[in-house]
This record gives sequence, structure tokens and C-alpha cells, in this order.
Amino acid sequence: MSEADPSSAYPGLLVTFEGVEGSGKSTQLARLRDYLESQGRAVEVTREPGGTPIGEAIREILLDPRNEAMTGTTELLLYEAARAQHVAQRIRPALEAGRIVLCDRFADSTTAYQGAGRVLAPEVVGRLHEVATEGVWPDLTLVVDVPAEVGLARVTQGGPFDRLEREGLSFHQRVRAGFLRLAEEEPERVKVVDGTRSIDEVAGAIRALVDALLSQR
Repeated sequence: MSEADPSSAYPGLLVTFEGVEGSGKSTQLARLRDYLESQGRAVEVTREPGGTPIGEAIREILLDPRNEAMTGTTELLLYEAARAQHVAQRIRPALEAGRIVLCDRFADSTTAYQGAGRVLAPEVVGRLHEVATEGVWPDLTLVVDVPAEVGLARVTQGGPFDRLEREGLSFHQRVRAGFLRLAEEEPERVKVVDGTRSIDEVAGAIRALVDALLSQR
């Protein structure tokens, strides 16, 4: 999103992990955290929606299967409300303190899920990103990519689906296409990593991308 400034305006770095349900992004975030901490780097790990008490309360509303009547616009506004609190309370202070922030989902998820998945107007989604983030934007976004059907099959093994996981395959295919389109539009920031490879291979590819970013700082 060209309107937002990368978080390189701060001493710290913001690295976000994205992907469809079951992509393995959360596992890879934990791997990267361990790698960076082994180098003595200060790391802050957080997630969206969530990251703050207010954000976690909104997360419960968003993912509760009982809220099936929720409209796409309501969903979008709730995600951005949680993000505004998250940026103000957790992300910006950590960046100002010089920490590397690893975030499990950020605004690109909203672009993919609510923009592409719910087919909401891109200009509306973009404007709300601007309001919620106040210019805080990822220095690097890692899209751990798997076909939507592969990801959903993995999620099935983990227990009951949440409200978004319960959406049909076509929805999740649109979401994946949304992530891949972001990578085409912003190749310097958004990097696609093949999530169908082994966990170690994916972790190695991610480490290489992050090491390249750190070498520039």
C-alpha cells in the first residue's frame, strides 16, 4: 500500500506473516523468533486480530462461529478497530524501542480476506488501513503460500473451524489470489515463500529474506 510509510521510519523493524488458513505461517513465525533471539536481537511477537486486551476481545467476536450474521463491512470495521489499538499500544512502542516486531497477520490479511475474499471496495479498505495504522507499515511481509484446499485440509486436523475457516473453498481461493496479487504489486516488500515444502526448508527461505533485510539496516 503506497500511501503508508514503511516502519523503517522507526529504529525497529516490522515483519509480518501472511497466508491462507493452514499455511503454516504461525509455525514459521515461531521459528524466526527463535533464530533472531539466538542472535541476541530484541524481538516482540504479536498477532492480529489481537495483541492487546481490546484486540483479543474483538478477536473473539470476529472468529466466533455463532456470529454468522456478521456483514462484510462490520467485519472490516472490527478488524481495523482492533488494528488501531494494536498499533498504538503494542506495535509502535516496540518499533520506537528498536525491537523487531513479528506479527502474525496485519493489514495485508484484511486486504486479502475482506477486500478480495468479501469483495469489498479496495479504496475503502485502503482508506481504513491509513486510519488504523497511522503510517506504520511492514518493512517485510512474508506470504507463506499453499493452495487453499491444502491449507483447509491441514486446519481440519486441528479441530473445529472458526467463523472464517468455515467459509467455502471459493472464498479461500479468492483470499489466496489476493495475497499473490499483493506480491505482484509490491515485490520489494511482499515476498512469497512456498509453504508446501518442509518446515525446515520454509524456515531457511524465510531466514535468508530476513537476513537480507537486516543487512540493509
